[in-house]
Amino acid sequence: MAALVSDLGDSTAALLLKGYTWLPDRLRRGGAGPVRTRLLGRPAVALHGPEAVGFFYDERNVRRRDALPGPVLDTLFGRGAVHTLDGEAHRVRKALFVERLTDAEAVSALVERVREEWRRAFEARGGTVVLFDEAALVLARAVSAWAGIALSEAWTRRLARDAVAMVDGFATPGPRHLRARVARLRQQRRIERLVNRRRSHGDGPGPAPTVLSAVTWHRDADGRLLDARTAAVELLNVVRPTVAIAWFVTFAAHALHRWPEHRDRLADEPAYALAFAHEVRRFYPFAPFLGGLAARDTTWQGTPVPEGTMLLLDVYGHNHDPALWPDPYHFHPDRFLGRAPGADEMIPQGGGDAATGHRCPGEDITVAVLKALSAELATLDHTVPDQDLRISLRRIPARPRSGFRMTLGGPGGR
Repeated sequence: MAALVSDLGDSTAALLLKGYTWLPDRLRRGGAGPVRTRLLGRPAVALHGPEAVGFFYDERNVRRRDALPGPVLDTLFGRGAVHTLDGEAHRVRKALFVERLTDAEAVSALVERVREEWRRAFEARGGTVVLFDEAALVLARAVSAWAGIALSEAWTRRLARDAVAMVDGFATPGPRHLRARVARLRQQRRIERLVNRRRSHGDGPGPAPTVLSAVTWHRDADGRLLDARTAAVELLNVVRPTVAIAWFVTFAAHALHRWPEHRDRLADEPAYALAFAHEVRRFYPFAPFLGGLAARDTTWQGTPVPEGTMLLLDVYGHNHDPALWPDPYHFHPDRFLGRAPGADEMIPQGGGDAATGHRCPGEDITVAVLKALSAELATLDHTVPDQDLRISLRRIPARPRSGFRMTLGGPGGR
């Protein structure tokens, strides 16, 4: 039986202090066995490695109901979101997202909208911009139009800021968290009004429904329409993570600034752009870990895990594990040339099967959009002025401190 390394003091303060390095460091100190600790006052066991991914995404072992803390629901995911469901209820709700977010034509249509908005935002433009902010706005414009959510320019700008705030404030106390709560309430209420307006017209989803109409008329496992608030929650769970690709776009720019030798290949080789997108997602920090609750009395590596124990799947450490990734702290897109990463090999957006499990169904969109915008960055005429480009691993979610300021080349810059 593997030894269960115990750290019974509550680790919440250590997590807030150390950020992404807290769980990998704790697992490293624990050696080969599982690590037991407490987080937010609850007993927890930390898991790591490909076998742990399979264990974590098996619904016989791990459930999501009641697993997410209230502060995370009230900022990032929303109350009643698909992330909180299990079993048949989860599969029926998840099918709504899988159908809309993994369809190749739908993904291609969104990528084209993103590319159009990007070029409209950056072509024939000079001056200095903050890439993170500009990318979030480009993505908000594209995804709202693609989803059928008609917004004025002022509301689109507010949506971009609010979607960023929801992600930026979910894992921290203080002002960032308060901004995230306010942002979610504001956008939820606005989209709830859109849903009620659509239902009052009574037209149904139609033969080629938009994301808005598909969610508006979706029936859950009990055969009932989602209540308007939950429909708004789920619409935001399409919009918010799409806007959050701004983090990866900014990381892509950071990588091109540090290692400009990738620029020419990105511009000329679509396969390399895809490999580059995968390496950005592996190399840079986004989700530190994922959480669930033990669905039954079970064991992990021969060690008892009582029902209700919080289970933490190490994500950042997994994506930088030298046993999985040779030279893991070297940015090396070639490792993905000619092959896609295995489902449980790289897990920046979770593991398992997106169609049946809790893996993010928007991963195809993230990869496709990041591939397209990485190539756009490679051909964008710009310089990078002096600024603070450090990325603190203590801050969740991390990003370059300056947001990545760029001075654009102006007319003829592409």
